[in-house]
Amino acid sequence: MTVWLNGKLLPAAEARIDPADRGFTLGDGLFETIRIKDGKPRHLPRHLDRLRDGVGLLRLQLPDTVAELTDAMTALIGATGVTDGVLRLTLSRGTGARGVLPPADARPTLLMTVAPAAHMTAPVAAVIARSTRRNEHSPLSRLKSLNYLDSILARQEAAERGADEALLLNAAGRLAESSVASLFLSIGGRLLTPPIADGALPGIRRALILERHGAEEEALTPDDLARADEAILTNSLGLRPLLAVDGHPVGAGSPGPVLARLLADPDL
Repeated sequence: MTVWLNGKLLPAAEARIDPADRGFTLGDGLFETIRIKDGKPRHLPRHLDRLRDGVGLLRLQLPDTVAELTDAMTALIGATGVTDGVLRLTLSRGTGARGVLPPADARPTLLMTVAPAAHMTAPVAAVIARSTRRNEHSPLSRLKSLNYLDSILARQEAAERGADEALLLNAAGRLAESSVASLFLSIGGRLLTPPIADGALPGIRRALILERHGAEEEALTPDDLARADEAILTNSLGLRPLLAVDGHPVGAGSPGPVLARLLADPDL
């Protein structure tokens, strides 16, 4: 396996990240998961825009320009030979003196890996997580932060309760998203998704559905699941029908026409 680490293509066995790296010790960093199709990263400008927004918020240093990052991705995809897959970009603040306050001399770490496709298409039965909630008041809810522990706790709970996925409520008890995906509900002919202000991550595919398919942001509660004709989970790796929540079917409990329409859009 070949990876890209700090400006170089390397065999994975030779790649080394400093034990003092703040991404490892503190989760101080960001990541992007980018779909590769026909040997090219999809929706790359949108991913890089979100990455830049996160870099600005966390005051990280991005070591490469957009052109350099694009060239690095092209080189890595070529070296791995993966034409249908997923590219993971991980940026940490890097090494520096101990302490929570980021050191002025931090040296960022940029790692990129490529893996074969992991399409997310299978139907989902979910639970509403009881063990944790999404903090809509934290700026981290808008970032692909390296600290993913809320999602991990929720997903562990789902597995323990015999479900595939967990839906996360925010502190006010409104629906935010799932552990790894944006949530859409079709209710009375309207396609609705929780707003960013309620803790939803600004997902790439989420934005495309809002732009291209007339979806709307609206505050949603667990009660809205009972009113929905369809529920759909989306992220950069796929669109999945959400067929049941806490043992209760959503709509007819089967994939519906809204999902079919979204799947037919080649630009999603």
